[in-house]
Amino acid sequence: MKIIDITRELFSAAVYPGDTPPSRKTARRLPADGCNLTDIALCVHNGTHIDAPLHFIENGAAIDEIALDVFFGPCRVAALGEPAGAASLAPFLASERLLIKGDALITGEMARAIAKSGIRLLGVESQSVGPAAAPAEAHTVLLGKGIVLLEGLDLSAAAPGLYTLAAFPLKLAGCEGSPARAVLLEGA
Repeated sequence: MKIIDITRELFSAAVYPGDTPPSRKTARRLPADGCNLTDIALCVHNGTHIDAPLHFIENGAAIDEIALDVFFGPCRVAALGEPAGAASLAPFLASERLLIKGDALITGEMARAIAKSGIRLLGVESQSVGPAAAPAEAHTVLLGKGIVLLEGLDLSAAAPGLYTLAAFPLKLAGCEGSPARAVLLEGA
């Protein structure tokens, strides 16, 4: 079995415009303090992260309320080509977990096609599924159907195809999102 890390390094990853960038400070250092200890501060949408419905849906599920089986299981990595649209998604909509390789942003039309499918988790390499200037439509359509979003992926080492995905959020009660460590298992 081969494990492919598809997580971006948190402190060097791009930050969505307007989000607080992650930071860290040394609280203790060996040998003087008896151990090493680092404090971090971050937005739950920094780096590779998961959006829960609560991110855009009033009274939507928080990250700790999502069934864990959404984050683990068979997954398809797809490259849509240009121009990406609802028609280019059609061959991949039978998947429960779909990760889109490349720069494709999810338009409202694409989000509505995904929302009609059986997809439970949608992943993208960008920091947001929707365009930076207008992210609300794609988020509202997808999260409104309970489709979990996995954003900020690095799929450069993953060829299009079938894998097993493992991408669990931190257990952050009441939060609308969480950082994630995402991997693809090949041959599992």
